[in-house]
Amino acid sequence: MRRGRIFIYLALILLVALAAVFLVMKKNQAAQPVQETPLPPQQTLVHVIIAGQNIEQGEAITADKLDTETLALPPDKIASVMFRAEDIDQLLNQVARYPIPQGVLITRPMLAGSASEILLAGPPMASKIPPGMSAISVPITRLSSVSYGVMDGAHVNVIACFLFVDVDPGFQSVLPNGLLTISGAGFVEGELPVITAGTYAGGDSGGGVTPAGRAEMDPSLQQPFYVVPTEPQRPRQVCQMLVQDVVVLHLGNFSDKTAGQQDENADNAPPPDQEAQAPSTPPDVVTLIVSPQDAITLTYLMYSNAKLTLTLRRTDDNSLITPEAATLQYILSQYAIPIPAQLPYAMQPRVDQLQDPVLTNDLMNTAPQQ
Repeated sequence: MRRGRIFIYLALILLVALAAVFLVMKKNQAAQPVQETPLPPQQTLVHVIIAGQNIEQGEAITADKLDTETLALPPDKIASVMFRAEDIDQLLNQVARYPIPQGVLITRPMLAGSASEILLAGPPMASKIPPGMSAISVPITRLSSVSYGVMDGAHVNVIACFLFVDVDPGFQSVLPNGLLTISGAGFVEGELPVITAGTYAGGDSGGGVTPAGRAEMDPSLQQPFYVVPTEPQRPRQVCQMLVQDVVVLHLGNFSDKTAGQQDENADNAPPPDQEAQAPSTPPDVVTLIVSPQDAITLTYLMYSNAKLTLTLRRTDDNSLITPEAATLQYILSQYAIPIPAQLPYAMQPRVDQLQDPVLTNDLMNTAPQQ
């Protein structure tokens, strides 16, 4: 019993001692001053000049095209090629060496002292051509250019259509070959061979000679006949997509004014009102950015009288396909077009060419009967 009480007293004494030590340590910590970590000195940011709007190549730099308050950098991040806000006077009357988009930081290599420095480096549109590519102009019409919808920067595919004919490998002339009749052949003293030509019933086949035909047997009369064509050979058409995802550099002719170049005839230019009233001529060419090999191919096709057609595609669509060439056989089989049967009756009037339907005045003015 006594031992239990002794243990209780010792535990209480130990708890009181621990509490006293805790209070003393807490009091000492409160008395010691708190050491604050010194903050780094605050840096003053420096405003640099950026483009406040899009600046075209060769365009003169003016104050309204610059922004001196949006972008601020620490002093240690300022490079020697940058312009501080207080350096705006150094930018004025300078010329953009390259196109500068809005919001881009302007640096000294982007500028030129005059337009002549840019002209020595080539035309302004050349800077838009990627390395390893080239620009070529091809003829267009309203239908072959998506109704003139292939504006600058558009992405297009190029389709080409050709006409093929059979030719003689030796003569390199369109088949069939012509036939000539030779009489008196051989070495006869005092006589010369006589060459006579037949008449081509189908028209001019080259020199008025009879075209070569073939022998056929008439099944009813059991008599052989020599058949010749009644018209020249009909070409066979094929269309195929040659180039995909081509960028349009420019639609129509480039301006006579080079970017940044002064117009010597500015005084003789028509007034703005008169220039606005002048009728605009539809463009007949478009300039494409293609590889050098594609440029050679397009040049060959243009001088071969092939017909080129541009199809417009999404600007962000870079997918490529493997198309199949379109021929008469492909269209008939792919779209299940049957060959019309030879019937003992036909529609009247006779139709030899397809034309757009035209409503006559009588049909247009005829009122529906009640």
